[in-house]
Amino acid sequence: MGNIISMKKVRKDFNKSTVLKNLNLDIKEGEIFGFLGPSGAGKTTTIKILTSQLIPTSGQVMVLGDEIYVKNLKDFKDIGILSDNSGLYERLTVKDNLMLFANINKLQEKDVDYVLENMNMTEFKNKIVKKLSKGMKQRVMLARAIIHKPKLLFLDEPTSSLDPGTTSEIHRFLRKLNEAGTTIFLTTHNMEEADKLCDRVAFLNEGEIVEIGKPEELKLKYSGDDIQVKLKSQNKSVIIKNNKEGAEQIKCWMKEEQVLSIHSMEPNLEEIFLHLTGREI
Repeated sequence: MGNIISMKKVRKDFNKSTVLKNLNLDIKEGEIFGFLGPSGAGKTTTIKILTSQLIPTSGQVMVLGDEIYVKNLKDFKDIGILSDNSGLYERLTVKDNLMLFANINKLQEKDVDYVLENMNMTEFKNKIVKKLSKGMKQRVMLARAIIHKPKLLFLDEPTSSLDPGTTSEIHRFLRKLNEAGTTIFLTTHNMEEADKLCDRVAFLNEGEIVEIGKPEELKLKYSGDDIQVKLKSQNKSVIIKNNKEGAEQIKCWMKEEQVLSIHSMEPNLEEIFLHLTGREI
């Protein structure tokens, strides 16, 4: 598959401040791609550039094969967006909100019913949006972002401040959407979320990409020299070095049938980010 997004030497300045510095990024069609970093790293600015809400100071940005800031209006029908700026009509019902957006995109009522059913929202369709929980409102906004079946979906912190149950439901739906062919560009500071969902991730720090790759490959790349061994007699895990002496110790424990499990000490994505930048997310 080809690249659905390509950014070459992209820079964005606001007054005297540089928010993005020489950004280079290629995202393949069909990926769930995680763009990770703390608040202020440049994640939202990147999405605004990729969706033509901002023009870069310099560099080239290609989305769906065209330069994003010269795309025709019809091309944006292939793009869905969920961001902090997404809003709903509070006095209307869930279904009426979706019908408004469907009408703009020349869709039919059956398209609204389809997305309501697939997101397990049919029972809430006649509820007034103002009376919904934050998690349910987020689901309505996500439904609106994908009702026209976009090829490319941008999600800016889609599960921020949501309860675990709602987050899990959204994750399940995003996987289903991706399996149906939608490429997903996800910004988040939740490293656990990125690890569960993303095919590849990029770490963004102060406007620069400091690392990029598959989560499992990054964890292997930055794993240390320690091994965790769980022993029967101590009913706990002990940490030993992955060297000759450590190997001999494990052999002794195994002869005594004391070893319950052995695991390499892989770092999580948050620990890798801290290692690379010296900053916590």
